[in-house]
Amino acid sequence: MWRATFKSLLAKKLRLVLTALSVVLGVGFVAGTYVLTDTMNAAFEELFAQSATASDVIVRSTSAFEPEAAGPGGGGGEERTPLPDSLLAEVESVADVAVAVGDLQGTAQMVDPATNDVIGGVGPPTIGTNWNELAGEVLEVRDGAPPAGPDEVMIDAATARNANLSVGDEIKILFEGPPGEFTIVGVVGFGEADNLGGATLAVFETETAQEVLGKQGVFDAISVVGDEGVAATQLSASVEAVLPEGVEAVTSTSVADEATQNLQEDLGFFRTALLVFAAVALFVGSFIIFNTFSIIVAQRTRELALLRALGASRRQVIVSVVVEAFVVGLVASGLGIAAGIGIAVGLQGLLGAFNIDLPSTSLQLLPRTIIVSLFVGVVVTVAASILPARRAGSVAPIQALREASDGASRELAGRRLIIALAVTALGVGALAYGLFGAETNGVYSVGAGAAITFIGVAMLSPLAARPIVGGLGAPLRRLSIQGRLGRENAMRSPRRTASTAAALMIGLGLVSMVAILAASLKASFDAALTDTLKADYTLTTSSFTSFSPEAGERVAALPEVEAVSAFRQNGFRVNGSTSFLTAVDPSAVEGVATLEVSEGSVTVLAEADDALLVHRDVAIENGWALGDEVPAEFASTGDAPLTIAGIYEENRLVGDYVISLETYDGLYVERLDSFVLVKGAQGVALSEVEEAIRGAVEEFPNVQVQDQAAFRAQQAGFIDQILGLITALLLMSIAIAAVGIINTLGLSIYERTRELGLLRAVGMSRRQVSRMVRWESIIIAVFGAVLGLVIGVAFGWALQQALKAEGVTEFVVPVGQLAAYLVIAAFIGVIAAIWPARRAARLNVLEAISYE
Repeated sequence: MWRATFKSLLAKKLRLVLTALSVVLGVGFVAGTYVLTDTMNAAFEELFAQSATASDVIVRSTSAFEPEAAGPGGGGGEERTPLPDSLLAEVESVADVAVAVGDLQGTAQMVDPATNDVIGGVGPPTIGTNWNELAGEVLEVRDGAPPAGPDEVMIDAATARNANLSVGDEIKILFEGPPGEFTIVGVVGFGEADNLGGATLAVFETETAQEVLGKQGVFDAISVVGDEGVAATQLSASVEAVLPEGVEAVTSTSVADEATQNLQEDLGFFRTALLVFAAVALFVGSFIIFNTFSIIVAQRTRELALLRALGASRRQVIVSVVVEAFVVGLVASGLGIAAGIGIAVGLQGLLGAFNIDLPSTSLQLLPRTIIVSLFVGVVVTVAASILPARRAGSVAPIQALREASDGASRELAGRRLIIALAVTALGVGALAYGLFGAETNGVYSVGAGAAITFIGVAMLSPLAARPIVGGLGAPLRRLSIQGRLGRENAMRSPRRTASTAAALMIGLGLVSMVAILAASLKASFDAALTDTLKADYTLTTSSFTSFSPEAGERVAALPEVEAVSAFRQNGFRVNGSTSFLTAVDPSAVEGVATLEVSEGSVTVLAEADDALLVHRDVAIENGWALGDEVPAEFASTGDAPLTIAGIYEENRLVGDYVISLETYDGLYVERLDSFVLVKGAQGVALSEVEEAIRGAVEEFPNVQVQDQAAFRAQQAGFIDQILGLITALLLMSIAIAAVGIINTLGLSIYERTRELGLLRAVGMSRRQVSRMVRWESIIIAVFGAVLGLVIGVAFGWALQQALKAEGVTEFVVPVGQLAAYLVIAAFIGVIAAIWPARRAARLNVLEAISYE
């Protein structure tokens, strides 16, 4: 039996390759994700370790939050109160201290002198810092010299290269306050890397950095180097003794470890997101593997029956098929790991193309990646083969005398129907619970429910295959004999047609769901703006990053405007969990936006520095009323209870919590505007208002002045960009589905060798045979697309309903886009049929007729 198993594998090498390809692609995605994120992690670990060697101890203010409290995205969790620069002298006076320097860091976005466009800011930060005695231990001066005057700056090598800048050039830099003009006096790198993970870097001398970063009289931290022979822990204890309450001395290696831990958490979410798409690809691949082994078992019925007649037990036959699957999974997983390295290199190059220059380090192929990839690939392949293996084991010896058949006994149809309905109901129930009922970890229930629902629908689809395929192919009956035969071939085995189409059904189901979500998000955003926005113009940035409040202040001073309110958004903790709040100008916000305050007043926000407005639903959920105290916590200030001064109904623009800009400035270190709304003065033409606003913000190239139509278009473009990326990642599953169609058609042609030979013998040309196979492929692909679109619409509706409370109030089906997907599916059918059609057309007529 072992010999027969391996001979069966080697005898059909092409079948082996096609079966393995779907596993290779799915496992490659898994391996590539791990390799990329492990490489990024190792690179930054090296940088953090390098920075830790520059000092022994870091003095900084304590954080009110534990590192894990804020979670990814921070929620303000990384903010620390600056230290008075007078503390530097006290630290220097400690007996064990050899060197102590003040460190500064803030926002500094450079402007390309050639184009007047801002540099960076999309993702990686734009960092401004100071040059001090220890900076040379971390930064390598590539050209020029460190800054020494108030109009001098040193920039990172990646920015210098990409913007074609060099020592001696003039450059504008944007800060939290007014922008400034500087002369480039030096270019720096981080060891072999040209920048820090895509972040831009502007380095000033210390006094200049304090002024332009808005940190006069303070430092963000103090770096300390101890005397020779003094351990870092001993130095930390000595420095700690002179520090005031709320300030701590931590070893540099501990700070590096914290940075590494935070990075690993952030990369963990990035990795999980990519692994979700890899799981989808493997899920689609499992359908193809199942379908392939089912067809193979059906075609080998006589062979397996002969083995049973010669003494092979049912168990031996089952083990034979499972071992074949194990070998396929093992080989494909190994190839998938190799492909994953290539995928990681490609992704790294893609990041480089977007100016995210990762620090140089070797690719990290960890044992965990190999083990997980092999395990996942083998388990998926073997699991997909179990049912076909059991079917193979049920082959009776007497069937050696019968023709091969891929159909199952009709007696089991009712039982299968009951099981399929039960599986579908279970999936829909889990999906509904995750979307509407689960309070925590609902995403897991949604994922499991979606997967089970897809399996259930795939099990039910053979019932719909014959009528739907017949309807789709009906026009082909009159078009040509090839179309008629292609339709009948697709109808002949509903189970095979449904199994082949299932993979495409999943891919297009998810893609159409994403399209519906995008359309619903855009429609909901438009509805929110229509209902809440009173402003004529919006100040924002193309990259949706925060910008200097100076821009809004200059616009507010214009006589052409009536009301101006900046909006600042950040995170805080309330009732132990992270939430987000919005800061507004209480005197102007109701002139530019609708809040529908039902209790209290917006103007009360200006009367007390602890006043808070709360959305009605949040107040009801927590049992809050006017005058109640909300237990709020902030990273830089710790506990700062806020008092409810008003309750409002409309939260689509401002979220669930609102405070004044003055209160915000007392709670957060960073004070940047997310966007600014502007209402023109009565009697002034909007063209004059716009001209005046553009003149006021001319010094801020990152700020865009947009009317309502342009603002809506920008937000829609942002939604399209994000969901377009999701769609692109889902295309991997559609590519695997195309492989499945190729595989099934190829195996089907092998099974129909005699039939094709007879068609050729009675006069059908090679071109006609090729067209017949092509029409069959198109019908199967369109059938899968139709099922996918139906499921996608259902999933899209469920997702929109689940997000209704989050502001996705509109449900929109982009009919034109879904119709385009249907056309694309037909095109996939054409592409997938190329090789099987050529193979069918090239069959030798005499050999085909004599096939036994």
